[in-house]
Amino acid sequence: MTHSKSQFTIAELTQGLEVTINGDPDCPITGICPIQQSRPGCLTFLTNPLYKKYLSDTQASAVILSKDLANECPTNTIVSANPYYTYAKIAGYFVRPAVLQPGIHPSAVIGKDCQIHPTVKIEAQCVIGDKVVIAENAVIGAGTYIGDQCEIGAETQVDAHVAIYHQVRLGKRVRIASGTVIGSDGFGYAKQKAIWHKIPQLGRVLIDDDVEIGANCAIDRGAIEDTVIERGVKLDNLIQIGHNVRIGEGTIIAGCVGIAGSATIGKHCMIGGQTGIAGHITIADNAVITGGTEVSKSIREPGVYSSGIGGLVTNNEWRKNSARVLRLEQLVQRVKNLEFILQEMIERKSE
Repeated sequence: MTHSKSQFTIAELTQGLEVTINGDPDCPITGICPIQQSRPGCLTFLTNPLYKKYLSDTQASAVILSKDLANECPTNTIVSANPYYTYAKIAGYFVRPAVLQPGIHPSAVIGKDCQIHPTVKIEAQCVIGDKVVIAENAVIGAGTYIGDQCEIGAETQVDAHVAIYHQVRLGKRVRIASGTVIGSDGFGYAKQKAIWHKIPQLGRVLIDDDVEIGANCAIDRGAIEDTVIERGVKLDNLIQIGHNVRIGEGTIIAGCVGIAGSATIGKHCMIGGQTGIAGHITIADNAVITGGTEVSKSIREPGVYSSGIGGLVTNNEWRKNSARVLRLEQLVQRVKNLEFILQEMIERKSE
């Protein structure tokens, strides 16, 4: 959603949204600002309780917030059951994308038998392989490589310096940030007489509609079957997805997550940053995995899952806790011995 106007009323910004306006619906809004740096003419939002302290003194012309905070706000309010979603929809009015004219830059190299829609924009120094299909209104950023027999869906945007290997298929409205590599070989080797021998990776990568992939991600092609990213998945930066992984519709994954080969992640999951997911396991739909979790076995039921010991502590405390954990087996054995002694004492007393 983009607009050419630079000013909107609150009523215009909230048209079609399930919200309540308290105050002047005709108040003009010219931009978005954070609540701690608010100023007249701008709209802000409050979702994190850490920022509630800025609400009473806000200079913003309007604030998006929940019903329970509306009476504490000194200015116009947009009351929503989901303020962050409401902010996301309103912020779209202030997007000012670059104007992209369709066409193929003279420095681009285009392979044989390609089908490139006339509305496509291909920027400088791109290399497009043979038999590539690129649908209408797609944008291919400068320096990007697209291998043979790839398919790029309508309105998909591939940013500069992305590498898409052969036979990858991207759906409609996919967004891929710079530095990402899609379709490189999966990590597969067979050991024979102390030597690792490469296993050919024969599958593809299939990415469905409305998927967004951040910068510097790596998505490996399948070994035999395909690696599949289903509709509406959102991936942060620096994510590794191994061969034959399947990620279900609507799942969102934060940065620095590693997913080993042949793992299956369900629909509408939320996976926190720095999580590690073992290969050949299944994660149920609607699972929430907190940051830094090590998932070493399948998750069969929806819920919130974590691993690790405690939260953030000082280094000295962490070292003490770590030393105690290393002595845990000794402690268990001592407890067993004490239980045995106690049981003997009880038995003697009862005689």
